[in-house]
Amino acid sequence: MRRFLSVFVAAVLAASSGGCGYSLAGRGSFLPASIRVIGVPEFANQTTYVEVERRFTERVRSEFIGRGRYQVLAQEAGADAVLRGSITNLSIVPANFNDNQQATRYIIVVNTKIEFVDLKTNKALWENPSMVFREEYDLPADTQAGNPSAFFGQGSNALERVANDFARSVVSAILEAF
Repeated sequence: MRRFLSVFVAAVLAASSGGCGYSLAGRGSFLPASIRVIGVPEFANQTTYVEVERRFTERVRSEFIGRGRYQVLAQEAGADAVLRGSITNLSIVPANFNDNQQATRYIIVVNTKIEFVDLKTNKALWENPSMVFREEYDLPADTQAGNPSAFFGQGSNALERVANDFARSVVSAILEAF
């Protein structure tokens, strides 16, 4: 019986020590091993909205840093690869109205152009010339629909959410080869 028990325990340990091949989503990388430093210069802003490019750029940098494998620079100089981006359009559209026909919900739509280039080979490793992101947000119930400070306050929160979603999507697409 002892021999059977020891063989059984050994078999269980051997079976459990083998890797299953799974890993945490968002933690892999299909980039060449030579890429250790990534430059993320500030994105271009082709919209009429001020500083939208700053928010998107900061979120992308933070997302790369959060992945923990790469040093991130704010410029191309000294980098192995560079992520260049441009915000080509931003629109805010009313989506829902109250009984007085005042907008109570808005949709923010952001169009971007992104390219990730290996600077040693000058080859694009990943690009998307027409990424589109959308986020909806409500005006607070106690706010007058015509109050611009309330609109932009909520709009700013919505823009933060869009920038975060954008950063996660872009960095995941680059690192996981989607």
